[in-house]
Amino acid sequence: MADSTSPRFGFVNFAETWNGRLAMLGFVIGLATEVLTGQGILSQIGLG
Repeated sequence: MADSTSPRFGFVNFAETWNGRLAMLGFVIGLATEVLTGQGILSQIGLG
């Protein structure tokens, strides 16, 4: 178990794990939004 003095910011395993999880979550939410609305992400924000 990690001790309380280990860094939690920067290029450490903890930060990279959460970065990957949040990126996957954002990708799935983006795909679900496209499926539900029938529009691409760019057209939803007015760029397409």
